[in-house]
Amino acid sequence: MHFRISSEPIDPRALQAALAADQAGACVCFEGWVRDHNDGSAVTALEYEAHEVVAVKEVDKIIAEARQRFDIIELDCVHRVGKLAIGECAVWVGVSAAHRGAAFDACRYLIDEIKQRVPIWKKEHYRDGVSGWVNCAKPAAAAKATG
Repeated sequence: MHFRISSEPIDPRALQAALAADQAGACVCFEGWVRDHNDGSAVTALEYEAHEVVAVKEVDKIIAEARQRFDIIELDCVHRVGKLAIGECAVWVGVSAAHRGAAFDACRYLIDEIKQRVPIWKKEHYRDGVSGWVNCAKPAAAAKATG
C-alpha cells in the first residue's frame, strides 16, 4: 500500500477492507474530518493544496520509517486536495498488524509525521467571508513558485 493525494472523496470502508490479511489481528484507522470551527471561528469549508511530487516522496520515507519501527502488515494513506465541505474526510490513515499495540502506534506515528513533514497546506473559509491559511509559513502558491 502507499500514500496518494486525491481530489476525489475518500471511501474509508473500502480502504479499510484492503488492509485485511489472514495474519492481522488488529486494524487501526484514523479519519480526519472537516469540522465547523477552529480557534473560536465558524468554519464553512477547508481547501487543501499539496506539492504532490514532494509529498509522495516524503510520505514514502515516513512509511519506510514506520515499517522499521513497528511490526505492521499493511498500511495505506490518502489525503484530499481541493475544497472540502464540513464533515468530509480530509485524510485517512490505516494500519493492520498482528497486534493492536503496533497498529495503534504506527497509525499515530504516520498521521503525526504526515502533519509535520509533508507539504500539504490548509486554507480555512470562515462564515464571515474571510479565509486564511492555517499552520503554514507561506501559502501553497508561493511555495510552489519557489520550488
